[in-house]
Amino acid sequence: MGAGMRLFEGTEWDRPPRCERCGELEEDCRCSPPAKVFTVPEKQTARLTVEKRKKGKLVTVVRGLSAEENDLPPLLVRLKNACGAGGTLKDDLLEIQGNHLARVRGLLADIGYRVQS
Repeated sequence: MGAGMRLFEGTEWDRPPRCERCGELEEDCRCSPPAKVFTVPEKQTARLTVEKRKKGKLVTVVRGLSAEENDLPPLLVRLKNACGAGGTLKDDLLEIQGNHLARVRGLLADIGYRVQS
């Protein structure tokens, strides 16, 4: 390489990134971020189980709802509020503290999910 040449000079990686919609530099782009498209609940099946954790604590676990197809954080908040319990999101698992199988099943069914337990 000659003096003063950059590694990727003249290649597509040398150019600053541009918005695919408006063509502006990404830092100057005023386009709104693309909206996420989620799969409708009626086409998904939630699998419910009650599992035992450390020290004998029970948790209600919701499996089968992927993070790419669902907006899981608001769903977790809704389930926790309905159960009056804490909970967490681990990858594609929703965990609600305690045995709330019936309540979670009813809420998910009301939203439109198919439910297996």
